[in-house]
Amino acid sequence: MTTQAAADPTKRLMDVVDGTWPAADYMAIGPWCLRRGAGGGKRVSAASTDQPVTPAQIAAAAAAMQDLGQHPLFRLTGDQQALDDTLAGQGYRLVDPVNVYLASATAMATQPLPPACSAMEIWEPLAIQKEIWAEGGIGPGRIAVMERARGPRVSLLGRWENSPAATAFVALHDGVAMLHALEVRADFRGKRLGYAMMIRAAAWAQAQGAEEFSVICTKANVAGNALYSRLGMTVIGSYHYREQAPDAPQ
Repeated sequence: MTTQAAADPTKRLMDVVDGTWPAADYMAIGPWCLRRGAGGGKRVSAASTDQPVTPAQIAAAAAAMQDLGQHPLFRLTGDQQALDDTLAGQGYRLVDPVNVYLASATAMATQPLPPACSAMEIWEPLAIQKEIWAEGGIGPGRIAVMERARGPRVSLLGRWENSPAATAFVALHDGVAMLHALEVRADFRGKRLGYAMMIRAAAWAQAQGAEEFSVICTKANVAGNALYSRLGMTVIGSYHYREQAPDAPQ
């Protein structure tokens, strides 16, 4: 998790990411927090720090990630320009800029559900949910991340009329709910099912005592960003990754 507490809202939400979408392991290497992702994607595989670092410490973190069988990958928030410039100068390329959204759980939960849409709370996820996730590229490595979450957690199965059509995962950390892995089947997109899933997720979070509801979304995901904006969620910050180019010296 982050190496020190921070008042910056983006960094606070980074702790929520770690709490609701946890890596298989966390390791401290000098000023770095290293994550072993075990196939769970960038969120659980990137190294991060809140401290100033030297080129030697960057090299040590990269070597440690390689020892874990992972490609060197660093996560940076918007206030880490000096580190970002250093990594860029070393040939690390910019990957996946991400928007961080936050809203009142109550304001989200009290919005009306669109017609013909419903969602039910389920734990553990059903086979049909895993099938829907797999259609969107969310495989066993990410399902394992959901299973590792230790706080309150739930999956949602969304339906359009009588057809299973969507799924998502939501969990709580430190009083904040975060939704992950929202997937709507291709044949059911455009029916406001994603909207309904967000409302139901916020209602579950509110029932668990959460005051805030959050989600993170790559800036390239036009549909996702439009959905969260329509729901009245606010972008409170952003982060991105720097990844070692495949042909960079090891």
